Amino acid sequence: MHMQDDFPLLLSTLYDHGVRQYPDQEIVSRESDRSISRATYAETDDRVRRLATALQTRLGIEPGEAVGTMAWNNRRHHEIYWATANTGRICHTLNIRLFAEQLEYIINHGSDKAIFVDPDLTPLLHAVADKIPTVENFIIMGDSAEDAKLPGAIAYEELIDGVEPHGAWPRLDERSPMMFCYTSGTTGNPKGVAYTQRSTYLHTISNLANFPISAADNVLPVVPMFHAAAWGYPFQAVPMGAKITYPGPDLTPQGLVELFVNEGVTFSAGVPTVWLGIQQYLIDHPDTDLSSMRAFLCGGSAVPRAMIDWYKRERDILVVQGWGMTETNPVASVAQLKPGMEDWDWERQLDILETAGRVVPGLQVKIVDEDGNELPHDGEAFGELLIRGPWIAAEYYNDPRSPESFVDGWLRTGDVCKITPDGYIRITDRAKDVIKSGGEWISSLDLENTLMAHPDVAEATVVGLKHPKWQERPAAFVVRRPGSEVTADELLAFLHDRVAKWWLPDEVVFVDEIPKTGTGKFDKKVVRDRYSDLLMD
Repeated sequence: MHMQDDFPLLLSTLYDHGVRQYPDQEIVSRESDRSISRATYAETDDRVRRLATALQTRLGIEPGEAVGTMAWNNRRHHEIYWATANTGRICHTLNIRLFAEQLEYIINHGSDKAIFVDPDLTPLLHAVADKIPTVENFIIMGDSAEDAKLPGAIAYEELIDGVEPHGAWPRLDERSPMMFCYTSGTTGNPKGVAYTQRSTYLHTISNLANFPISAADNVLPVVPMFHAAAWGYPFQAVPMGAKITYPGPDLTPQGLVELFVNEGVTFSAGVPTVWLGIQQYLIDHPDTDLSSMRAFLCGGSAVPRAMIDWYKRERDILVVQGWGMTETNPVASVAQLKPGMEDWDWERQLDILETAGRVVPGLQVKIVDEDGNELPHDGEAFGELLIRGPWIAAEYYNDPRSPESFVDGWLRTGDVCKITPDGYIRITDRAKDVIKSGGEWISSLDLENTLMAHPDVAEATVVGLKHPKWQERPAAFVVRRPGSEVTADELLAFLHDRVAKWWLPDEVVFVDEIPKTGTGKFDKKVVRDRYSDLLMD
């Protein structure tokens, strides 16, 4: 006896459930021209099905072939996600903040047959348009393609106009790829990960069980749809029937807060720099009503404890730290309290909420030392985090660098961490960012979080710089809050009682802004390069 074990795990089954059960639910989208569009699930389904047909009949894109997207979080990007996933084609999301050479590389590496691009982003493709020979069409995501200045450009609305909607979705191989996501490429060319029907289906189901959203929610993903599938929220929201609000190109604190308030957003997701900016906006505009918001998922880099504390105390919004990578499809752990912890005092709860959380059910983790020996989960031993499970990448797409990151069925994450007996992962640093000073290790993340707990600090990053005596020493780079005149001595005094004395930065440098990567994280490589000789005098 057995079950229907050969029934494939396909995203189209999740999609159809949401559309049929919640046809009147709304999708709100801020477009490239800053206008607001609204459509129901049923109306969107008609457009998804017409696009699915047009991919075949008008663009000649076959199942298994890739189409690129260079777009903000908006309704047409949403339609492309589902039209490709439901028909066995591959959506290749292009990071709009990559250099031209990196864009050229990943478009050619993915063999994209067409590129869908938002009107205001077309200039980013001008430099590479004649260097990507597999691309046969550029589809401008709007009503007109007249101003695109791209060869053979077609308007999205013209593409799907008058097309017969696709009927029943095909029965696909659950192991077939449905999305290409590439790493941000801070060193060398970006590396591609091929998300499959099976991996994304399992990621969706397990994460919904682990941190639920429902039809009562309004989900606004700030994390870009060109970065690790917006952490999977377009795929999670639809089957649950949640309202979806897409922010488009206006990612300013004011623009986001306006959508939160006007649309009644209940849940959002993004990197810490987003929520730090919104925190400052709310400090400056204390009468803003964010009572609809229940939680933010925050990840991509370490979440400052002080920020979690501020949102809960001042706005009763829970900031939930998550951890993951492009290679983990991407959400792999979430910081939530266990039942017995609900009665703890708030400071003790913060000790848990500031961790990277516990691994999502279905995945396994371990930490190892430099020789690959497994270390105990005692909250004291620290080593590199390794992870495996059914939605974790097994290799990079067509890339000889795979053996560097995948060992004996495990993904080497490059994160250095401790794991507590309760299963909470506390990441102390990226392996490349740990500061080695005179043979001792210093956590740049702990220093950053402590600095950002100071009320006059808006942002802070800490890097190890070469030192003539100690090999490396920490240097802190700080953005003051508006109106603040906090000094370096005051910040060092603040750190003095909170970290080991030999951890104190040798220099505190005040800057107007900290360089950020294409996904909004602090770009420590740029900082290190810019200030490489700061401590050598």
